[in-house]
Amino acid sequence: MVSFLGSIALLIIGYYTYGKFVEKTFGINDEIQTPAITMEDGVDYVPMKWRKIFLIQFLNIAGLGPIFGAIQGALFGPAAFLWIVFGCIFAGGVHDFLSGYLSMKNKGDSASELVGRYLGNSTKTVMRVFTVVLLVLVGTVFMTGPAALLTTLTSLDAKVWVAIIVIYYIAATVLPVDTVIGKIYPLFGAALLIMALGVAGGLIFQGYHIPDITLQNLHPEGQPLFPFLFITIACGAISGFHATQSPMMARCVEKESETRRVFYGSMVAEGIIALIWAAAAMAFFGGVPQLDVILSAGGPATVVNTISNTLMGPIGGFLAVLGVVVCPITSGDTAFRSARLTIADAMKIDQSSIKNRFMISIPLFIVGVALTFIDFNIIWRYFSWANQTLAMIMLWTGSAYLAKENKNHFISTVPAIFMTAVTVSYIMQAPEGFRLHAGISNIIGVLVAILFTILFTMKVKKLKEESHQLS
Repeated sequence: MVSFLGSIALLIIGYYTYGKFVEKTFGINDEIQTPAITMEDGVDYVPMKWRKIFLIQFLNIAGLGPIFGAIQGALFGPAAFLWIVFGCIFAGGVHDFLSGYLSMKNKGDSASELVGRYLGNSTKTVMRVFTVVLLVLVGTVFMTGPAALLTTLTSLDAKVWVAIIVIYYIAATVLPVDTVIGKIYPLFGAALLIMALGVAGGLIFQGYHIPDITLQNLHPEGQPLFPFLFITIACGAISGFHATQSPMMARCVEKESETRRVFYGSMVAEGIIALIWAAAAMAFFGGVPQLDVILSAGGPATVVNTISNTLMGPIGGFLAVLGVVVCPITSGDTAFRSARLTIADAMKIDQSSIKNRFMISIPLFIVGVALTFIDFNIIWRYFSWANQTLAMIMLWTGSAYLAKENKNHFISTVPAIFMTAVTVSYIMQAPEGFRLHAGISNIIGVLVAILFTILFTMKVKKLKEESHQLS
């Protein structure tokens, strides 16, 4: 229990200390008008108050990741707490801040355009495709996951729920950002936080034993902590998906000084959600072996349903599960919306016309629905890896910007190096990857991370020489 409460305290402290350090490093200037003011169009560029944007951003990024990912990550034991806390403070918070900040500095550009601006045009082309693929995978995951949960609450078949969710997704994707998203997301965001606190309160006041932090790996299948833990728990610690969402809200922020509250702050809030669900999964069933039995039999949806109903009663349990359903749905719709914006930015297609919005969106939904017929676990694994790979690329993008501006790039370079080793090592040994021996794949991951560091160091040196020549 002490470790759990201490972990939440560390996240909050990290927001007020390291978060401010990150803000100071990048620099804030409220005299510069944001794209929400200079490019207001009533569709995607719409000024909003930061509290509303925070709740929207929080709901956008808090999909199944900090819930399902944290539950699956709980199989590794309380070592998961460490990754959530330190990953969130030193990697995820930095990643989300720089994604929103750089987008605001560049007229609300999407993630792929930012990568191209700071890492080169060849990288931009790859990133455009990679980002859209990731977003469609996210949208698909967030169709099937909520549909499964809704099926447990009702008598309707999962396919019916998928159809209903898709209809809603289309509306949220093509309508102006303040028509659906700006009105209902703040309410759902607040509800999600309240429901998570209800689960946490049930654990504490009903006397459940939450294990203290240890580095011992408890995974029943023997999956190693490195790199599997850092891929399994993605959204609760660091997530490339957030980089695709941040530009959407960067087009609505009124002042640069609101960047830390909106982007770093929502990442910390998501980390707290992940901590609560990881702790609940570890404690509720009596241990990791018992959790593994439940997961094998019914998956994370069953875990959520069982814990919520027991800790909060039938009404509270229904509301909690409903919150967990709303959470991924409201990330899935913004995933498709971000995919639309990414394609529109790349192809320079005017989005003031609803016809153009439909022209881009409909093919995306056709692909997304087709993917729902593939096994959810397979889709989730590919999403998890692609998610963390995008996070790694965005961290390198932030480092390139900071180096170019002659600022402390190590705040993003260090987590970029680590995530490079994680993502490369994982795909080299994962079942959906090259299936190499763990020892060999880890060595390859470390070597690639070293190579990227050398290449980045050479780029920094070149930038400094160019700056010196200009001065």
